Amino acid sequence: LDEICTATWEVHDRLIEPFEGGYAAYILQRVERDKMSAASESKRQNLMRKELAWLRRGAPARSTKPKFRVEAANALIANEPPVRDSVSLASMAMQRLGKDVVDLENVSVSYDQKNVLRDVTWRIAPGERTGILGVNGAGKSTLLNLVAGTLKPTSGTVKRGKTIKVATLTQQLFELEDIWNDRVSEVIGRQRSTYIAGGKEMTPGQLLERVGFASAQLATPVKDLSGGQKRRLQLLLILLSEPNVLILDEPTNDLDTDMLAAIEDLLDSFPGTLIVVSHDRYLIERVTDQQYAILGGQLRHLPRGVDQYLELRASQQKATLVATATEPAAAPKLGGAELRNAQKEHAAAARKIEKVNGQIADLHERMAGHDQSDYAGLAALAEQFRALEADLDAVEHRWLELEELLS
Repeated sequence: LDEICTATWEVHDRLIEPFEGGYAAYILQRVERDKMSAASESKRQNLMRKELAWLRRGAPARSTKPKFRVEAANALIANEPPVRDSVSLASMAMQRLGKDVVDLENVSVSYDQKNVLRDVTWRIAPGERTGILGVNGAGKSTLLNLVAGTLKPTSGTVKRGKTIKVATLTQQLFELEDIWNDRVSEVIGRQRSTYIAGGKEMTPGQLLERVGFASAQLATPVKDLSGGQKRRLQLLLILLSEPNVLILDEPTNDLDTDMLAAIEDLLDSFPGTLIVVSHDRYLIERVTDQQYAILGGQLRHLPRGVDQYLELRASQQKATLVATATEPAAAPKLGGAELRNAQKEHAAAARKIEKVNGQIADLHERMAGHDQSDYAGLAALAEQFRALEADLDAVEHRWLELEELLS
């Protein structure tokens, strides 16, 4: 958002509120707005203040300068405490976990004679907060399953501490199927009576409030909750089981920015070992202290974090392009009538791409000139825009297929 957006719209309480700039600018403006408003949103405001404190201290590259006064927002974080008390959390983690968590030694995993992980050695220490990066299919889920103990390696050893209790927040919602028809209040009533967060004792009801559940939602059956609410309940039930090793696999799915802030705030006080797999750079940098990448089946530490990972990925892609360019040209795959038909379809697809691009450009102009207070009209134009983009994507995909056949 910071890289590509010049404006941000927040949708809340059936209203759309515009802000200048990307995500960092949006947070700054929200903090100033909340401070100036007379509404009693202290909890919501405090979460935003914490986000702002992290943005300003830990990610200076994101501190874009929007066209509004920032002094008031900066003043809000003058006395803001650190995002996490790392020393205290590490001490609590050692007490709960002991010295040993999980050790992977020369571990390899293969499926159908294909190596997914090769010679991975990784010692996970108590209280570590680790982010795992990698493209889809790189082996991230395989690595998580090894840590969780649900998968045995093809070779190598996995040593697990005697006191560890692992819990995994998966991308699915299978854990909720058994309580699908129960009300939220009934589900929470069956859990433990207290939970320790940030050194403070909290009831399940207080924890529900902390992750954004309103009192009116307590009577709602689990099956009728929104996707984001189910995701929050899923994490809440995991935390109430008091694991000391928490694995999060793409935890930001279905969560809006307010709920992301609430979840991040909750994770800040988690006193165990945290392992996060996500494509969300902001989340990785926000809740973890070190990052690893899975590249070519091997686990690599990233002392410089996400920036180093992106550099390595760019180098890999460049090497692949060079190797592809030096390969001898393949023989034509089509001949005769098939070739002529493919050439005709290729030309037609190119013309359609040009036509749809023109329609998208026209629609952009219509949206820019449209009355910004006419939300229904803007929604209709946005729907047209999505349809054109889907059409363009399908045509471009077919054009690329034909380009490969004809090359």
